[in-house]
Amino acid sequence: MKIRESGMPAQDFWETLFDVPAILDAFGFDATAGDVAELGCGYGTFTIPLARRTGGTVHALDLDPAMVAATAARAVAEKVANIRACVRDVLLDGFGVAPASCGAALLFNILHADDPLALLRAARDTLRPGGCIAVIHWRSDVPTPRGPPLAIRPTPDQIAAWATQAGGLAMAAAPFALPPWHYGLKLNRAG
Repeated sequence: MKIRESGMPAQDFWETLFDVPAILDAFGFDATAGDVAELGCGYGTFTIPLARRTGGTVHALDLDPAMVAATAARAVAEKVANIRACVRDVLLDGFGVAPASCGAALLFNILHADDPLALLRAARDTLRPGGCIAVIHWRSDVPTPRGPPLAIRPTPDQIAAWATQAGGLAMAAAPFALPPWHYGLKLNRAG
């Protein structure tokens, strides 16, 4: 499942668009997260720092073989051994992890997909009870240097509604700002 309007710019530009430590801190990622499933790993921008924080494996998935290769090569170069990078279409083949085995799933800048409910359900199914789906997306109330067209850019309220429709997910807190161009939502799996 190719996500519409999701081409990647050059890595050096892409990585200027995020305060990765602040984003990971906002979600509370630490060694207690255990295994994490990341959909759309890209260059490993979040994968590598997250793997250094968590005590488990980061399952870094992307549909693009070049992105998976970049993440895997970066993990080797930076001597981070707890990453499993795979080419995978999660809507066709799932996340490739045992159901209810992960403490978290990352859906970063991806819920402008054609079927966001299916992505939320697939991510939810990877989570153990009490696990979280960490969502970030481009804001639509300020000009941003990247991101999908405003017409398909989801708002926090839309994502919260989709989480309710997906079932088994609850907002952990109100949506929060991730300056300068993103917002975040933390969705917990019931149980």
